[in-house]
This record gives sequence, C-alpha cells and structure tokens, in this order.
Amino acid sequence: MRVLVHTDAAEAWRKALAERLPEAEIITSAAPAAARHRADYLAAWKPSAELLGELTQLKGIVNLGAGVDALLNNPALPRGVPIVKLRDAGMAGPIADYVRYGVMHFQRDFDRYRRQQSRAEWCELPATDKAEWRVGVLGLGAIGARVAQTLADDGFPVHGWSRSPKTLPGVACHHGDDGLRELLPRVKSLVLLLPDTPATRQIIDAESLGALPEGASLINPGRGSLIDEAALLEALGDGEAEGRLRGALLDAFPEEPLPASSPLWSHPRVLVTPHMAGPTPLGEALDQVAEALRAMEAGEPVETIDPDAGY
Repeated sequence: MRVLVHTDAAEAWRKALAERLPEAEIITSAAPAAARHRADYLAAWKPSAELLGELTQLKGIVNLGAGVDALLNNPALPRGVPIVKLRDAGMAGPIADYVRYGVMHFQRDFDRYRRQQSRAEWCELPATDKAEWRVGVLGLGAIGARVAQTLADDGFPVHGWSRSPKTLPGVACHHGDDGLRELLPRVKSLVLLLPDTPATRQIIDAESLGALPEGASLINPGRGSLIDEAALLEALGDGEAEGRLRGALLDAFPEEPLPASSPLWSHPRVLVTPHMAGPTPLGEALDQVAEALRAMEAGEPVETIDPDAGY
C-alpha cells in the first residue's frame, strides 16, 4: 500500500511511520504529483482542497488529530471514503492538565490576584473550597470523560453533559437539551470539549451564557466554533470590572491564528493560548495510525467517523 502523509514535520512522520509499516510505501505531500495521485491512503492534518482533489484512488483517510471539522468542511473531501481519527492518542492527559490549571486559576482567585498586582494592592481574598466549586464538562467522549474524572478525583463536584446518556463514576451526567438547561445554572467553571458539528456550533450563545450563575468562568480547549464570540464579549463586560462572566481561558478559535485585531487579545479577563492544550505525542499517534492503516488494508473493521454526525 502507498500512504501519503501531510502534516507539519511530515518528513519526521514519514520516517517514523515507515518503521512501523515496512511493508508500505510512505511518501509525503512534497512528493511528485505522479506519486501522490497513486496514494491508497492519506494520513493528514488539515489537507488543502487542492491536495484532496488530486487523490482519486483513496481507500481510506486517517485524520491526524481528534478534531475532524477542518477535514469534513473541506469541499474536496471524497465521498464514501472511510475516515478514521485519532482517539486520545495521549492528548487526554495534557488537556486534563490544561483544564485543571484553568479551573484552579479561577477557584483560587489567581485572576483577581493578578489584577491586584497591577495595582500594587495587597489583599487576601476569602478562599473557596473545591467542594463548593462545581465544574461542568460539555462533551464526554474519550477526552471529555478523562477530564471530567480527573477533576472529580481532584475533589471538584463535576457535572458532565453529552447528547446521549452516559455514565461515569463520580460524575453527575446530564444529556439532551433538558440536561444542558439543568447543568448550566449549577456550575462555576464550564469546560468545552464538544466536537464541531451543526448541533454544537455556537452552543455557547447569549442564552447559554445568561444561564450560568453570576461570576462563572469559561474554559475552552475544544473547538472555537462552540462559542458566539460577540455574546462572550458581552457577558465579559468591558475593562477590569467583572461582567456576568468572570473570565475565560480560550485555546481554540473560529479563525486560527487568532487575528491580531481580535478584542480577545487585549481583554483584561481573557487568557489566550495558541491551540496548545492537547499536543499529540508522536509515538502514540503513530501506533494508532499504523494500526488503522493495517486494518483498512486487510479489510478488517475499524471505527470510522460519521460525516453526518461530525464525529
């Protein structure tokens, strides 16, 4: 089989994948067009429409990440070709750490102490116990479930939400529209780990933000499309004074890199990070990719995404 690799550091991926799949010919998108055209499989992160349009013989695609929105929204994506995505592949641990930092940033008042420092103000604030700081996690897939259970193990009361019913030890699980309405008013930090689908785009809008309790915080290591940015800015308010929403830690945005003109960069109660919450460890990811490619080539069943559902 011939596998075409397209991602940052594609040559490093090519070499490492060739070690795991010695029976395959592994090339990168830098190869001549004649070689690219004959690829059986594509292992890629955010391939261009031009590249996808060249690949007329594909038997399968491996998406080199957990988020498939960029791939599914590509107008040149071939119909009927099975798509496999990375499922965790070592990303859940770093994302859980990112979320833990975000929750504690607000629970321990580090945001307020940072503003006090800018005013040379020495004032210890009343501490809030973890047991009083309810956290909501929207999205209970492999990564969301790991995050929810990590927070629960840390001593936070955790409420999880998904479209369909889920059960997780130590986590109060909600589902469906009614479940979301039940969850939002209860939580002091809301964590977004949903996929990008038509049903989840701008799920955090003015109504959702208005349902959160006064002084809640938002943490988004998931998808930028989940948030209505205008509604978020309105909830945050202007300047140093806290609005209805106390603050936000944001790692994903509808347009990336985040444009320099975005008001989020300079908002005093927003922390911006450059989509770094869940780096993909190369070794674990390569093992998953090799396993998926071998299974597809052998005609064995593999867990593929549902393009209509978006995950």
